[in-house]
Amino acid sequence: VQLQASGGGLVQPGRSLRLSCAASRISFRFNAMAWYRQAPGKQREWVANIFVGGTTNYADSVKGRFTIAKDNAKNTLYLQMNDLKPEDTAVYYCNRPDSPFPWGQGTQVTVSS
Repeated sequence: VQLQASGGGLVQPGRSLRLSCAASRISFRFNAMAWYRQAPGKQREWVANIFVGGTTNYADSVKGRFTIAKDNAKNTLYLQMNDLKPEDTAVYYCNRPDSPFPWGQGTQVTVSS
């Protein structure tokens, strides 16, 4: 299984980005998926989950600003990030929360003025 996150970039505080995650040989329709992030010098942390039925949950640090979603037909996972803050700067990864696959390269998000 290969997980490929994309959509990162350099943005100013308060702006938005949408990340995407595509995968081969796994169906998002039948798997819970999650976004994670790793800031420089810190451990990887969980950001958000979406379960098979569509139920979502979020880390307190992003609740109300980030939205996780998936398109089963396109087999793509998304993370809409609004009102970005400098502390959101990190490499963002997608993976399955239970029995994670090998981690992909992630996508860099840098929030800076």
